[in-house]
This record gives sequence, C-alpha cells and structure tokens, in this order.
Amino acid sequence: MTVFFWILSLISFSLFLSVCFWLSKARRYTSTKSVATAYDSWTNERLLEKLWGEHVHLGYYKQSFLKCDFRKAKIDFVHELIRWSGLDQLPKGSRILDVGCGIGGSARILAQDYGFDVLGITVSSAQVRRAKELTPQGLSCRFEVMNALDLKLENGSFDGVWSVEAGPHIPDKQQYADEMLRVLRPGGVLAVADWNARDPLDGETSLLEKWVMRQLLDQWAHPEFSSINEFRNHLLNSRFCGGEVQIEDWTKFTIPSWLDSVFEGFRRPKAIFSLGLKGFVSGIREIPTILLMRWAFSSGLMEFGVFRTRG
Repeated sequence: MTVFFWILSLISFSLFLSVCFWLSKARRYTSTKSVATAYDSWTNERLLEKLWGEHVHLGYYKQSFLKCDFRKAKIDFVHELIRWSGLDQLPKGSRILDVGCGIGGSARILAQDYGFDVLGITVSSAQVRRAKELTPQGLSCRFEVMNALDLKLENGSFDGVWSVEAGPHIPDKQQYADEMLRVLRPGGVLAVADWNARDPLDGETSLLEKWVMRQLLDQWAHPEFSSINEFRNHLLNSRFCGGEVQIEDWTKFTIPSWLDSVFEGFRRPKAIFSLGLKGFVSGIREIPTILLMRWAFSSGLMEFGVFRTRG
C-alpha cells in the first residue's frame, strides 16, 4: 500500500507540475524558424532521444501497448510503412529522400536493413548534427539542413521519398506535396504518414474540440493539420503525381503510443533525471499535450493517415 501511495503521489505531482509549465508558455507557430528552434531545443536537451529513442514518431501496435515494447513498436512502424507503401520492392542502392528525418532513426533502417542510399533532411541543425553522430561510419546515409518547401534537389532524382509526421509542421501542404513528388522519378514510390485532423465534411467542431485543436497547434509549433482526404487531394492535384493515391487510417495501430510515451518516463526514471533540471521540466511540460493528443485521436478529432503513390 505504501509503494502504491508513493507511485500515485508521484504521478499526481508530475501531472500538477506539467499543467503549470504547460500553461505558462506555448510554442505557437510563427515561421519555419519556430519549428527549427523547438527541435533544436529538444535535440540539444536529448529529451526526445532519451524518452522516445532514435525514432521521433509513433509506434505500430498490433496488440495492446501493455504487451508491446515502446521502442520496438517504433521500429515496427518503419517496417510496416515500408512494406505497405511498396518501398521494399525497390532494389538495393535505390536513392531515398527522408523528409523531416529527425535524428535519423528511420533513415538508418532504410539504409541498413534495405540497402538504400538515403538522404535525410530537416530544418533543425541540431538534429542533423545528432543524426550524423548516431550514424555508423560507412552506412550509406547522410543528412542536411533543408526546407521541405524548397528542396535544393533536381527533378526526378530519387527512387523513393519518405516522410513521417512532418506535414503538421509545414504551412503550405500543396507545396509540400509538390516538392516531394517533383524530386521523385517517374514510377518511384512516395510513402507519407501523418497526424491528420477530422475531415470538415464529417461534422462540425464543438467549442471544446476547437480549444483542444488550438492547443495541439500552439504547443508543438504546428501551423495547421490537413485531413486525410485534403492531403490526398493535394497529392492528386500535383502535376508531378504519376497515378492513384492510396490511403489508410492507421489510428488504431498508432494510438497506444501516446499513453505509452508517458509510461516510458516511469519505466526509465534514470533517463528522465539524467536530463538535468531544465530537461526534466521540459519533459514534464509535454504531458498535457500528449494527453490531449490521446484524447483527440480516440475521439475522432484527429486521425493517423498513411499515403502511397507513384511519381
């Protein structure tokens, strides 16, 4: 009973602190620089890396998160999306662009497990530096600072383009789609996975839902979310799109990640305290947004869309 009391007290105190820190300051999107600043801070503190590992994205759960390893679920997600999109049908040596690569977790799997030649891009210079540090010498995987809306790359220069959970940070979704498809060769494979808002045609948004959506945008430097159908149309409307755009909703496979990410902090307390006071405060501060994300995805306000098409 005593142990249970202390655990419950710790959780309650953590939630109280997190709400206080969360209410004190948002990261409202103002420009591309705000996204870079947020990720530079998270990366330099090692906050995401110590809590989420090398893969700064949700996991893929075939069963309850109580029966899955948090970090393995993230690796499973990469392989599931590669298989579903058809990227695994490309030959070894194929050139792959990872748009919004984070610290390179997915890019390294693409290079090491599938033999691809991978270029990862992000607006965060800290992420590029850390991605390079984590990448083994000799692996065909490199990283550059680059804006997804202005890719300094030639038309049709990649066999595959991969982007996971980058779209919410990008203000112009049509240009985002156009740029990815522009650099994809004819017949090449595009694989995208993203957090998406409920389609406006599926019902009106209540006052509570509007408040939650505002917080989800402001707290993590998101300019806006598109719906699954809206982004599908952006891909179809691109003059570089080579054919049908296929979509699926993976909400049920990814939603366990939200609560699992909170529990991960209690599973790895040494990782939390090794962040130092500033990092610890930053970690606590993210809990309310994570819980709101969990509610939004469970209520249907948000959906997890995956997209595949050809150049």
